[in-house]
Amino acid sequence: MSPSVNEYVNQFEIHQKLVAMVSDFLGFDASGLMAFLVFAVTAFAIVNVMALIGGLGTYAERKISADIQLRQGPNRVGPYGILQFLADGVKMIMKETIYPAQADRALFNLAPVLALLGVFATLAVVPFSSGFTLANLNVGVFYLIGVGSLVGVAVFLGGYAANSKWSMLGGMRGASQIISYEVPVTITTLSIVLLAGGLSFGHFVENQGGFPHEWFIFHNPFTFIGFFVFFVGMLAETNRAPFDLPEAESELVSGYHTEYTGMRFGLFALAEYIEVFVLCGVAVAAFLGGYKVPFDLGNGVIFVEKLGLPAIIGKNIGQVLQLGSFVTKTLALYYVVIWVRWTFPRIRVDQVMTICWKYLTPIALFNLIGVVFWMYAFDNQSLWEILSHLGGGSHGGHH
Repeated sequence: MSPSVNEYVNQFEIHQKLVAMVSDFLGFDASGLMAFLVFAVTAFAIVNVMALIGGLGTYAERKISADIQLRQGPNRVGPYGILQFLADGVKMIMKETIYPAQADRALFNLAPVLALLGVFATLAVVPFSSGFTLANLNVGVFYLIGVGSLVGVAVFLGGYAANSKWSMLGGMRGASQIISYEVPVTITTLSIVLLAGGLSFGHFVENQGGFPHEWFIFHNPFTFIGFFVFFVGMLAETNRAPFDLPEAESELVSGYHTEYTGMRFGLFALAEYIEVFVLCGVAVAAFLGGYKVPFDLGNGVIFVEKLGLPAIIGKNIGQVLQLGSFVTKTLALYYVVIWVRWTFPRIRVDQVMTICWKYLTPIALFNLIGVVFWMYAFDNQSLWEILSHLGGGSHGGHH
């Protein structure tokens, strides 16, 4: 199992010396205090980087859509318009906050904060690298499903608290859609739990390799289909087109956030773009090898030591390479999410429910049962291993 960020930092001698110095200065064991500080600084860094990624996501959305539609997109504020998201943020902060006359102000203010809180809480279990995970919980899947549900609650609260027909309809659509699509997504995730033999996302990644044929998406035909079930469910859970029924502007003005102005509207948008990144990261960890790189990082540490440099540099270079691998795969999937939005038309609300309950859920159940039979029949070997054994005439062990 890959360590959490605290466990990773604790292995370095420089950190151990620092803990000893602080303990001597304060007169008590400061290991707990230092662990809290490491966790707090890492969490602060991740939250701020994710806020930046969420802002850049709005820029990427506009630029990619412009490219698809053969137009320029933002090109005035900063080089190639890259500072447009900052200009939008400043504009939203400066806009007046307007409340509907009959709105429940407490819930109206709580909804966007709850949406952002639910998304930020899910970041705790995202494995960015083998030593850069806030909390490698052994029940990471349950945790993600639990705290991720806060977003659905926030969408419904935003629609309900505004006391507007359009907002209420959008909130009801959002709640039903998010709750419904959690079913095929969770069932598909369970098939990966079976293959990995654990519920933590670090366990998912450690049971895969750096090369594509070692990823769970290519482990067997059922996980290959399962990836697309997961991806479609992910689009629906994040209210992305063609499943953006909760905010369908052609029908509901702007759905659950019709009545929101200024930064409260901005928080909903920021939560959506960060949630897309998080779920793309979860898909990468579960199906696409996570942070794994296609070579042995241990050899890199040995190479650095041969150059006369400390081993700590080699280990940290490895972390940077793993982080780069994870972020590259996640951003590639992020691009596909945006690409899908500007390619397919929005579907009707009854079709959204039909796709979930009549197609994706039965397929997810079929895949789960198929994975069980595959593990039993082929001793948990991947399709690549089976074909390699047939081609080489040899017999190997477990995956």
